[in-house]
Amino acid sequence: MVRTSKPNQDPGEKKSLSGAVALITGGSRGIGRAIARQLAVLGASVAICGRDIAALEESARDVAEFGVPVHSQIADVTRPADIANLVSKTETKLGPITILVNNAGIGLFGPAHEKSEPDWDRVLDTNLKSIFLVSRAVAPSMIRRGSGDIINISSLAGKNTFAGGGIYCASKWGVVGLSGCMAEDLREHGIRVSVICPGSVATEFSTRGAKDTSKALSPEDVAHAVEAVVTQGPRSFLSEVHLRPLRKP
Repeated sequence: MVRTSKPNQDPGEKKSLSGAVALITGGSRGIGRAIARQLAVLGASVAICGRDIAALEESARDVAEFGVPVHSQIADVTRPADIANLVSKTETKLGPITILVNNAGIGLFGPAHEKSEPDWDRVLDTNLKSIFLVSRAVAPSMIRRGSGDIINISSLAGKNTFAGGGIYCASKWGVVGLSGCMAEDLREHGIRVSVICPGSVATEFSTRGAKDTSKALSPEDVAHAVEAVVTQGPRSFLSEVHLRPLRKP
């Protein structure tokens, strides 16, 4: 498990998300864990899900150190029944979900013609279908309240192509397209839908080759982008954020 330093926080700083409830999928490690921590720093109650119970429990303990209510739950976000149970228990324990971060994702690389149909299904279900399923479960409550933030974590691989990226790029291009359409569907209900496209991030996530992690983005960089989205003024929304390392890894 990669250990990360605690976000900087001025003890006298007002917690701008006090009263908010954030659900982060894939919140047990890496980018999801960093996002959960940063939203907790801002005062939001936090729910996280994942499939590794040990990592999930460690992440929950870490987030709870910031003094906010935390709910953690094992869930497979490719399964509607798991999602319904996750949303129900989150709202019972923490209240209505006001921020949804669809972060769960996997990487699988290599020539598309050499991959199997189960490979395709695994990547597309995790990276794309899960966003459709979880957003569909959370959106009705946001519509009733007339507000909410849905943030989908894509990748710069959702804007570019490269050899060996066929299945992964397909999933991430799909996330960008789905996010744009969701934004148009939901904006009149007061709901902001944003997509964040990070470049190379230094995490345990599977990559397509060795990279210089000293030059890569950190999970906290992505968490900072999420913070920018959820703390912007009420009359605007950041629809698409491209986040690149300053120096190419």
